[in-house]
Formats: sequence, C-alpha cells, structure tokens
Amino acid sequence: MNTTATGHFDTISWDEHPFGEANGGPKLARASVTNTYHGEVEGRGTVEYLMMYHDDESATFIGLEQIGGRLGGREGSFVLQHRGTYRDSTATGTWSVVPGSGTGDLAGLAGEGGFEARHGEPATYTLRFTLE
Repeated sequence: MNTTATGHFDTISWDEHPFGEANGGPKLARASVTNTYHGEVEGRGTVEYLMMYHDDESATFIGLEQIGGRLGGREGSFVLQHRGTYRDSTATGTWSVVPGSGTGDLAGLAGEGGFEARHGEPATYTLRFTLE
C-alpha cells in the first residue's frame, strides 16, 4: 500500500567548500548538511551534496542523505538519493529511497518524492512510500 508522508525540515548546518573551478569552467562545490525533519518523518538527516554553480548564480545538485528517526510510526533509518536545482533563492529537488538502505522497522522501505526549500525558510517535503 502506498502512503504519502508530508511535513517540513529545517537545515541546521551547512558547511560548503569549493573543489573545482578549472580554466574558467563552472564552480564545483561540496556541502555537508544537517537537517531536522518534522511531520510524518521525524528525525535527523545528514546529507552530502555535490553542486555545480552556473553563471546566473543558479546551481544543479546531487546528494545522498541518511535519515534516522521515525516514519509513519516506525523507527529506523534510510538513505535518500537527491537530484535538483537551485534558482531564484529556491532549491527544488526530487528524491528516491536507495534500495536496501532501510534499517530497523524501516527495512524494505521503497519510495520517492521531493522538496522545495526557499532560502531562510523551512523546506516542505513529500515522500510516497511502501514498506514490505
């Protein structure tokens, strides 16, 4: 049975460092980020992002996030694979649960969803999921 979880998350730390900008090419950066989730996902996530900044100050990003806590009343952890863009002070992303990453009561978790985060505001999320 598919269930949709909704809520918001707060980014509580963001540590970003450039790692490439060769021969006038685009700026590349990595960021270590910590999020606190509220709503149907309750817990803490740590994510590693890789980003490419464009000349217009927008960016494209990918990342992996491990979330530990509760989902739908079940406790455990899982990993989300992120993909998205940052434009006009808003990050918009899609994510999917990495197969086999669920632990504890969340073993067998599958799902996908996304988020929208306006700079300086809590991000809203959805996660459509199933548990085997």
